[in-house]
Amino acid sequence: MTRAILSCTGLDKSLGTLAREVAIRGAEALGCEIICPVLLHNAPARYAKTLAGSELIVIDGCPTRCATKLANQLGAKIDRKVLLTDAVKASDLTLEPSLSLGPNGLALAQRLVDDLVRELTAPGQYATGLPTLEAPDDYLTVTQDKYQFRIPTQEYAFTENDTWVRIVGEQAFVGVSDYIQQKLTDITYFVPPASGDAVEQFGELGTIESAKAVLEIIAPVSGSVVAVNTTLIDHPELINEDPYGAGWIAILALTDYAADQELLVDGTAYAAVVQRKAAEEVG
Repeated sequence: MTRAILSCTGLDKSLGTLAREVAIRGAEALGCEIICPVLLHNAPARYAKTLAGSELIVIDGCPTRCATKLANQLGAKIDRKVLLTDAVKASDLTLEPSLSLGPNGLALAQRLVDDLVRELTAPGQYATGLPTLEAPDDYLTVTQDKYQFRIPTQEYAFTENDTWVRIVGEQAFVGVSDYIQQKLTDITYFVPPASGDAVEQFGELGTIESAKAVLEIIAPVSGSVVAVNTTLIDHPELINEDPYGAGWIAILALTDYAADQELLVDGTAYAAVVQRKAAEEVG
């Protein structure tokens, strides 16, 4: 599988300049094509073959996420997202305010590229700690009385056991839905699966606990555990705060996703499941 990079072009901001530098260095390091966002917007057919046959890496400078929104508008599948505002906050380097990158900006650009290369060329090995999963932009909302349950419209598949899977490259992030975290209320304890464990679809993938109940996390797909979100051990509340992003549970190396898909549902179908469950609880 080849790769392609789509980057924002906010060159009136230092983050835009950083995004451009990361895209150029990343393309050179990974040997992949850079997609021009202006040309993609005006003549999407130019990149139709590239998008269909490549893993797409999207680099956004700021929370506006122009590159991500463009990719979503065209129905492109995004395999890896990098949001530079988050990267700068997490770094010990202060980005210079000028439009030309200074020593800190250049060092940060290279660090981000090095991390990206390690993650993509050695699945499951994360040199700078845990990988990040950016929460989705678009949701369906199921309303029941005073409660509202959010369900991503793209990139996520669900089980009726209220777990989700999101495929990134050859691996799968898994977690629990907004519906179930609200049902549990404040989550206070997380018992992770063991890294390296093999799990079957609908097998156990750790547990989470609140004052209301202990929930066994049901694996939405089969695979082996290559990473666990150990941050949740000290901060299980992240599952409540961001169930589709920072509150992910584990990453699996997929075993047979083609077969697993037969027992998964998309966001629209899962919304109907949530609507039914919520109505039954009230009734």
